[in-house]
Amino acid sequence: MLSATGAKRGTFSDVPTTFSAFTASVPARPSTSPGAPDALEASGTSGPAGAAGASRTAGATGRAAVRRGRSLRAAAALAVSGLLTSPLLAGTAYADQKDPKAPAPPAKMSQIGGELMGAPGVHVQPKPGAPKLPGPDALTARSWIISDAASGKVLAAKNPHWQLAPASTLKMLFADTVMPKFPKNQKHTVKPADLAGMGVGSSLVGIKENLTYTVHDLWLGVFLRSGNDAVHTLSAMNGGTKATVTQMQQRAKELNANDTHVVTPDGYDAPGQVSSAYDLSLFARAGLQNPDFREYCSTASAQFPGDKGKDGKRATFGIQNTNRLLSGDYDMKPYPGIEGVKNGSTTNAGSTFTGLAQRGDRKLLVTVMNPEKKVHNEAYREAAKLLDWGFAAADKVEPVGRLVGPRSEDDGTGAVAAQGKRHKGGHGSTQAALDSTGSGGTWTAVGITGGAVVVLGAVALLVRRRRAAK
Repeated sequence: MLSATGAKRGTFSDVPTTFSAFTASVPARPSTSPGAPDALEASGTSGPAGAAGASRTAGATGRAAVRRGRSLRAAAALAVSGLLTSPLLAGTAYADQKDPKAPAPPAKMSQIGGELMGAPGVHVQPKPGAPKLPGPDALTARSWIISDAASGKVLAAKNPHWQLAPASTLKMLFADTVMPKFPKNQKHTVKPADLAGMGVGSSLVGIKENLTYTVHDLWLGVFLRSGNDAVHTLSAMNGGTKATVTQMQQRAKELNANDTHVVTPDGYDAPGQVSSAYDLSLFARAGLQNPDFREYCSTASAQFPGDKGKDGKRATFGIQNTNRLLSGDYDMKPYPGIEGVKNGSTTNAGSTFTGLAQRGDRKLLVTVMNPEKKVHNEAYREAAKLLDWGFAAADKVEPVGRLVGPRSEDDGTGAVAAQGKRHKGGHGSTQAALDSTGSGGTWTAVGITGGAVVVLGAVALLVRRRRAAK
């Protein structure tokens, strides 16, 4: 990949920064009622051990009561343990932290898209017969989300609203914002000022000053080579970097992507520049409504204009998409049914990736941010695992949330969509059944409470049997 002149290695990196997985919220174990096992144990000891005047019979009775109390506590603990590992609690978040010193996601995040979307940890609600979601050793990303691209149903997610550095996946928002403004056959001669301000180490497609390119050429440079020089050229055509950043932020707000703060149009590392797996999925879903966007993000290779030869004719050179699920690599094959969309990698962000794949009539959208594993192409590997699981599990899980529509048609809670409005650009109305996606958490809470009642009932029954045997 070409880089800016004098670039220092490491700003845009092929190897993700190593981070650990983070603490997820887990349901607290149900406690027994005040005084249950402990009170039983205390009732068997009439005063301090070794008190004067205590008879052997009383001591034996006390010791027997202590043993009964301990047995009851053990039974209760086993019952609670069995409850917590039973299918009753399927769908709750689980903890997968490996390094207690690693940064943890916020305890509470945005709830746009559903109550569970704002809770830290992994969320999935399997029905009977659903395939098991890959565990934390297989899915090491700090944040990820997999959803149905058509309906917006979120099949599973981990910290989807955690604000993280997005790297070049932010270019999806750039494309969704700027692409509709220029016809693909429009030509632009690049000025030196167009390429000013690019970050050191920027990924480049190889645009040259004083040469002319079509808009079509520039978008190929953005999507295939993640070229920051193409982004800056298009930004210059759009009124400059500052104006483009402002428009991108406005577009993010319109899409209900409130986790996103734009500083640079290309996703280059910058203080305060953040997005989330949830928002990146929104950007992809919005951009994919545009046929030109779909064309560019699904193109595996193309010819790009080069310098003029001695005969005055422009040469061309081949460029390949750096999305390895689309173009493949020496250690991985293209993913079956992949249709885009965008990858990224920087020192601060690690590796990030949003992908769309289709099997039959089903299209799934996946976003992975910053895998912990320091393995070549790990973000793509984890995205592929999520896609494999998603295609197998799509009809066997309850959604844990939803991807919302634009703000003009969806306020983020589903209230607007529930009125029957339809999303622009073919989104379709959001399903009313997903308007209150916190219900999964409610039912989990009911399961915990009911399980605790069962445990206490069992303990009480055992107590009565013990007393009857005296």
